[in-house]
Amino acid sequence: MVVIKNKWEDVLASSLLFSDIEKEDIGKMLACLNPKEESFVRGEFVAQAGQPMRGLGLLVDGSLSVIKESVNGNRIIMNILKPGDLFGEMAVFSNKKIWPASISALVLSTVLFISPDKIVGRCSNACSFHKQLTMNMLKILSEKAMHLNRKVEYMSIRGMREKLCTFFWELSREQGSLLIKIPMKRNEMADFLNISRPSMSREMGRMRDEGIIDFHLSTVKILDPEKLAEYVR
Repeated sequence: MVVIKNKWEDVLASSLLFSDIEKEDIGKMLACLNPKEESFVRGEFVAQAGQPMRGLGLLVDGSLSVIKESVNGNRIIMNILKPGDLFGEMAVFSNKKIWPASISALVLSTVLFISPDKIVGRCSNACSFHKQLTMNMLKILSEKAMHLNRKVEYMSIRGMREKLCTFFWELSREQGSLLIKIPMKRNEMADFLNISRPSMSREMGRMRDEGIIDFHLSTVKILDPEKLAEYVR
């Protein structure tokens, strides 16, 4: 476990799972958690919906997409994961313990899989910081439930402009700027908002022509906040 500590120490320290835990204690915790490290190439499935879970996933390098597929085969990107993010944290504590969504590597990525029993079970080493780890897990589960609820709300917004404006408005609030960075590619954003990529591009073009926004590559600048706010739902 010392190898993992030295290799991923900074990423693990930034993860919400290890929030309020001293960096020097993380190595000791890994000895208790005993995670399994696995790497995945671009396009490879880290997990597939309906398959048994190997444990809670913690991304330490690369980028992953969380994908759901409807009965008619349409793909919806639920989330884009970055180093330090967890996945499977809600389902891994259920009775069935199967993956509720598929996880795909967007680039070469490395994941640590952790048994849920190692997080909420009694620590054999009586680690003083294990209680904080459990509290962190509860906070993460609460925040994830709120995120999924927001995803459902996006899907319930009917108008494409309303979806885009709400998405840009919330990113602006999170980043504290009218010049926002989109944390995903255009096709991934379209999947996340459950709209078609060509239609989304056309609508963004119309919004630019109307002076509401301007955009270039992965950045969007809100030019008319008041007008944009009229479409926020």
